[in-house]
Amino acid sequence: MEGYGFTMTIPVRLVDLDAFGHVNHAAYFSYFEEARSAYYFRLMGRSGIESLGFVVAEACCRYRSPMEYPAQVRVGVRVSEIGSKSFRMEYEAYDAGSGRRVADGHTVLVAYDYAHRHSIPVPDEVRRAVESFEARSLGRGGGRAGEAVR
Repeated sequence: MEGYGFTMTIPVRLVDLDAFGHVNHAAYFSYFEEARSAYYFRLMGRSGIESLGFVVAEACCRYRSPMEYPAQVRVGVRVSEIGSKSFRMEYEAYDAGSGRRVADGHTVLVAYDYAHRHSIPVPDEVRRAVESFEARSLGRGGGRAGEAVR
């Protein structure tokens, strides 16, 4: 997947299907979450994962083509923007067998202090790890006008 430094393959499970035998729309959010968690683990390792505090502020998925069982979905993940308190992750999902794009989407994640229940700046170590992995500067306080990246 061009432009995605991290990808993973996830098997489609029977529980992921709707009544018509297609992968249910909600399953794609689970695929994105699983890939996002694996991306974090790759960047930060187990101890870094335990110290991360983020909440999902926005989640979007565009469905491109139906996928049926049995199948495997290949998900690409990247961070496209980092703001002062949040960042945007983008996803592309393909049927691993046919190579056909089945969905794409994004999430906006806000750095969060669960003990004090408020947003915090994205930790510098997370910013450095992401920019190193993505091999590019993602800017401080970036984001598009009107979007939740702050």
